[in-house]
Amino acid sequence: MPDVDSIRERLETIAEELADLVLEGLRSSIDAGRSDPGPEERRLARARRSVEKAAALLRTDESE
Repeated sequence: MPDVDSIRERLETIAEELADLVLEGLRSSIDAGRSDPGPEERRLARARRSVEKAAALLRTDESE
């Protein structure tokens, strides 16, 4: 059974993968001549932020 630290690490990896997808989408948009992110990039960016928040909640705080 995974522990909290391993789940946090997996979430951080997922956040990085989502960030990569966002960048890919933005590059494609620029190559296609669009200057703003499309709905897919915005959706992926929101998902990345949510996953980052979840990972942050699972970080151990030494001061507690």
